[in-house]
Formats: sequence, structure tokens, C-alpha cells
Amino acid sequence: MTSIRRIALFLLTMLSVSLVQAAEDPVREALGKILPNSDKMAIADSPMQGIKQVTLDSMVVYVSEDGHYLMQGKLFDLETRTDLTEEAMSGVRRELMGGADTASMISFAPEDPLYDVYVFTDIDCGYCRRLHAQIEEYNRLGIAVHYLFFPRAGVGSPSFSKAVSVWCSDDQREAFTSAKLGQDPQSVNCDNPIQAQYELGQKIGMTGTPALVMKDGSMVRGYMPPANLLQHLQQNKELAAN
Repeated sequence: MTSIRRIALFLLTMLSVSLVQAAEDPVREALGKILPNSDKMAIADSPMQGIKQVTLDSMVVYVSEDGHYLMQGKLFDLETRTDLTEEAMSGVRRELMGGADTASMISFAPEDPLYDVYVFTDIDCGYCRRLHAQIEEYNRLGIAVHYLFFPRAGVGSPSFSKAVSVWCSDDQREAFTSAKLGQDPQSVNCDNPIQAQYELGQKIGMTGTPALVMKDGSMVRGYMPPANLLQHLQQNKELAAN
């Protein structure tokens, strides 16, 4: 490649970068006026011409390239019947959950699990208790369940305190199961991940419990029976544990 062609290619590349940055600046400037932590937002092209996709924690919105208009809601591809907004959120969840360590969770797993599922739970949630009542069946089907706490009433609530006590118990799994049966755990305190898990749940868009997060970042909101969950997992080979 001649020197002239190298210089031309370099200038073309720099021009392309400048054009992209120029297209993003009005969006970033507009949202920076109304959103906290706007410096952490991710701006990308959307499938719609003239519209940018903006991701900030658990929020995905669509903004006109001039920064004048914002749309919040679901974006669907009608040809493939794909929820493009959920796909974007799955990527966000996958990244956020990637930093979560199962050592900070209470896990119920078979010896050689086929699938790993992360379940945000509340001690006092009725459907959470129904899910845990079938934990042996989930495990029998090869599903490892890793529990994270999401006390719906928030930090400092009775459910939050119960979660702390369960975590700080000598036998976490036994205390967890007893609490799911309605037995209040003995009040104890220690260093714990409960608030961090609650905040993580907020970031990934939690609206209620139980919520099941898969390996690919997709989420099932609400209780799902063991056989139905297995079928859901089998439909996507990417969700396999190994």
C-alpha cells in the first residue's frame, strides 16, 4: 500500500469516528441534563434510522439523533417477532451478573448441573416459597438454583433483616429453608451481601420476586414450575452450564 493510500485510509477512518461522535454528542448532551450518571450511558445505533439506543443501568430508551425526542418502551422486529429491547437488556444483565460470585449466594445444586439459574428472592414472598418448596425437583432435573436476596420492601425492612439473619446463620441452607417455611430465623448480624444483591436487582430491572435470570441475561419474571423451566432452558443451548 502506497503512503498516499495509507494517509487517505487514515483520514477516512478519522472522519468516520468524528461523524459518529458528532451524531452521539447531541444525545449525550440532552440526556446529561435530565439523567444522573449520564457519563456511564452507552449509546449505540438502533435498527430505526435516525434513532439511537441508549442504555443506562436497567433502562433502555430510544433518542432521536438530534437529542430532541425520547421514546421509552418496547421495540419489536415485526418480521422476526423479536423483542429488541429485551435483547438489549439481556446484554446489560449478562454483564452485571458476570460480576456476581456464587460464593456470595445460597445455592442448591445437583452434583453435575446441566443448567445454572440465578433466582432473586424475598423471604416473605408467597411464590418464592412455592418455588423453594420444589427445590429438590429443580435439582433432580439438573437445574442448579443460586439464590440472591431482593427484599421487596427495601433496605432495613423486616424481610431485609430476615435475609441478613439467614445469611449469618451457621447453616445457611437450613436457615433459608426454614425461613421459606415461615419460621423466623434467629436474629444475628455479620458482614453480608444482602444490600449489594438488592442494589444489583434494581440495576437489572427487578420489579418483583421471584425473578429468574439465565446465563445469557434473559429473565423470567415470576414463578415457573420445574418442568416448564427445564423446557425453557432446553430451548436455548447457550443456557447450558457447561
